[in-house]
Amino acid sequence: MRKRWIFLAVTGLAGLGTITWSAVASNVETPDYTVSSKSGNLEIREYGPTIVAEATVDGARDQAIQRGFRIIADYIFGNNLSSTKVAMTAPVIQQSSEKIAMTAPVIQQAKGTSWNVRFVMPSKYTIETLPKPVNPKVALIEVTATRFAVIRFSGFAGQGSLDKQETLLRAFMAERSLVAANPPQYAYYNAPWTLPFMRRNEIMIEINGQ
Repeated sequence: MRKRWIFLAVTGLAGLGTITWSAVASNVETPDYTVSSKSGNLEIREYGPTIVAEATVDGARDQAIQRGFRIIADYIFGNNLSSTKVAMTAPVIQQSSEKIAMTAPVIQQAKGTSWNVRFVMPSKYTIETLPKPVNPKVALIEVTATRFAVIRFSGFAGQGSLDKQETLLRAFMAERSLVAANPPQYAYYNAPWTLPFMRRNEIMIEINGQ
């Protein structure tokens, strides 16, 4: 895992209150990856296996990321069976999660949208050695090696900006005949007070095949 000096938080988290963001300014880990193809701020990345702590929450995107962040932050700040603090990492990742309801045989129907909010766990842990969550809303998940198409951009990650950047990313994928395996993931790296031109945001789309 590479280490970078960054303030870890999420765009729009100013109302958290119970979390003192100055206390989490640290030399935090980010997931390691290799770049197999690059065009400006667009990349194809290969990530190794990771473990994530995940919470699934309902609601609008900006509200869901705040609620999901609170749940996972509570876990890593010591609300676990061994009362162990887990080091912060970056980025915070958000992904749409379709809820599927069964109807007639072989027919499925989407019924609402929820959001998966994830922290990647520090590389020193295995699934066996990570502290076990007290809150049942926190799930520890092993993620296999994954290939992503990624676009990196600065500024505020509002919905209009996300839509614009996703359009550029999907055009990049289409030019290379790459097929999305899952909905986009939104990755946030900076504290709310970070100046727009210094922010790092990413949209990541998992790619089918090799």
